[in-house]
Formats: sequence, C-alpha cells, structure tokens
Amino acid sequence: MNVPLLDLKAQFATIKEELKAAVDEVMESCSFILGPYVRDFEEKVAVYTDTKYAIGVASGTDALLLSLRACGVGPGDEVITVPYSFFATAGVISRLGATPVFVDIDPITFNINPDLISEKITSQTKAIMPVHLFGQCAEMDPILSLAEEHNLKVVEDAAQAIGAEYRGRKSGSIGHLGCFSFFPSKNLGGLGDGGMVVTNDPELAELVRILRVHGSKPKYFHSIVGYNSRLDALQAAALGVKLKYLDEWTDKRREHARIYDDMLKDLPVSTPHAQEYNRHIYNQYTIRVKNREGLEQHLKIKNVGTALYYPLPLHLQECYRNLGYREGDFPESERAAKESISLPVYPELTLQQQEYVVARIIDVTGA
Repeated sequence: MNVPLLDLKAQFATIKEELKAAVDEVMESCSFILGPYVRDFEEKVAVYTDTKYAIGVASGTDALLLSLRACGVGPGDEVITVPYSFFATAGVISRLGATPVFVDIDPITFNINPDLISEKITSQTKAIMPVHLFGQCAEMDPILSLAEEHNLKVVEDAAQAIGAEYRGRKSGSIGHLGCFSFFPSKNLGGLGDGGMVVTNDPELAELVRILRVHGSKPKYFHSIVGYNSRLDALQAAALGVKLKYLDEWTDKRREHARIYDDMLKDLPVSTPHAQEYNRHIYNQYTIRVKNREGLEQHLKIKNVGTALYYPLPLHLQECYRNLGYREGDFPESERAAKESISLPVYPELTLQQQEYVVARIIDVTGA
C-alpha cells in the first residue's frame, strides 16, 4: 500500500470543475493583480476569521514581514518568538534588521511557553510572535496580558492554523495581527504561494495595504518604502473555491486524528495533545518517538509518507550562530526536533490507510 504524506490530487479531483471554472473566469476577465477577485476573497477570510480586515499578500512569509513592519519593528528592536518553527518565523525578524529572541516551547503542545516570556522582555522588545504550530493555538491570554503590560504588539504566526480556535476565538483574530499561509500543503492551500494578514485595527490594516504595493498611496506616490507583495487574483479565485470546503476538510482531519489517537494509545509514542478549550485543525499530525530515525526509514521503505518538522531548531542554525546560542539552551525545542515525526492526516485519507500506517509503526515500536 502507498500512503503519501499529502495527496493534493485526491483533493483536486473532488473540486476540479469548480477550480477550473474559477480560474477560467479570471483568465477571461484579464484582471490579474488585486482587483475584485482578491477583494472578494479578502472579505470572505475576514468573515471566516471573525476579523474586520483581511489583506492578501504574496506569501505567508510576507504576511509576517509586513505585519512586523506595520508594528514598527526595525533595526535595533527585538521580537520574542520560538526556535521550534519554520525558518520564516525568525527570518522575517532578521530581514527587518531586528533580533529574534527565542523562548522555549511547552513540550505538550509544541507552542511557546508563556511562563518563560517575561524574563526575555527588555527595553528593545517591540513584539511577541507566538506560533500556532501544527494547527493548535498557543496559550494566548497570558501573552496578551504581558503585551499589554509592556506596550508590545502581538503578531500571530498562524500559517498552519487557519480555522483553529483558542477559547472560542479564531486564530488570527486574537493578537494585533494574524498571519496565514496558503502554501499548497496547508489546510487551505493555493495553487502556489499566497498569504493573508488579518486584523481588527484599521490603522494597521491600512499600513499593510500600503506596504504591499511598494509603500504607495495613491499610486506612484510613496510616503514609505514598501514591498511588491500582492496576492494574485488567480490564487484568490482558487482559494475562494476551497474556502467553502475548509471546515468539512478540517472535520475530516480531526476525525483522522481521533482514530490515530485511539490506535496509537497503547504504543510507546506520544500523540498530539489538544487542549480541551482549543479547536485543533491538525495541519500536521505529529507524534513523538524515541527511535525517530529508525521509524522514518521503515515507513519510507513501506511507502508511508512522513515529514520531520523541524530537524534543527532555529537557534542552532548556522546563520544564527552570531546570536550566541548553544545546544542545551532550549532543551524542549531540541528534544522535539529529535523526536517528532508527522504522519499522513489529509482529509481524503482512508481508514485502511490509517490502519496500514499504524501497523508499520508497530513493526518498529512493538505493540
């Protein structure tokens, strides 16, 4: 049996005609840059995320970059975040001339440990950027309290968490700005790169809109230096089709996660922990196991797709050697990097495929 980590062809087959019609409509209109298709999708995302404003940008990375820039982050500033995340989380901070200041994760949720944040706040701190990793929101209330106390902005890296909820609040709507990625592997994935910034703050929304078009308003008049970061109309049209199915797909992912939880409960692996007050959307289903490399190789041989998110924490990356961090500085992030492996959890996954995946895990771990 073959079980890919993600089967985009299976998803495409279910909505092929709708996607083709949406793309054809854009092609016929010849309205490719911003315009009505992007505005329509922005409005739908704002409604979906319970926010007032949504601004389409070129990628999830740019969503983070423009959000931090809108918060005034620049040279000499510090932004607090985690070392266990995709590189863009820290990379955008560096690109603005600021310094990423890392805080270790909670070993249960993989998200930032809010109890460790206050000791990292300095006079240079400008923002806190929690990451809602794998589809579950970080513990936001204590983060918001710290931010208010120290007059800091909170930018949610919700690239893996569209549709996730924290205590009844939608991801992206909780901090000052929320950032989504529409990379094809995401729960809401486009036909290429794309991203979105959401916020309830009209001034921040307007600044992000200006930044995405080279800092111009009106056109050809520039009060600031911005970027070329616009969501394509073709992407917006395709994503608008997919958004209608997102909750249905998320429910299927959550059901697959429940099945995995039940089948893996007696094995020597740690399954994802979803806080009872959260809605986990399982962008990834990530387990922890001691013999991670052995399991990865066996599953590969047996045609089961897996991924290692993330094998080297950001504080140990060569490009951040100048920050002076050493191995052992963030033990939970380092342990997660050595033990974590993500299993197939896409909506079209069948029960038979899940049973096959678990059987192959038993081959390595024993029953």
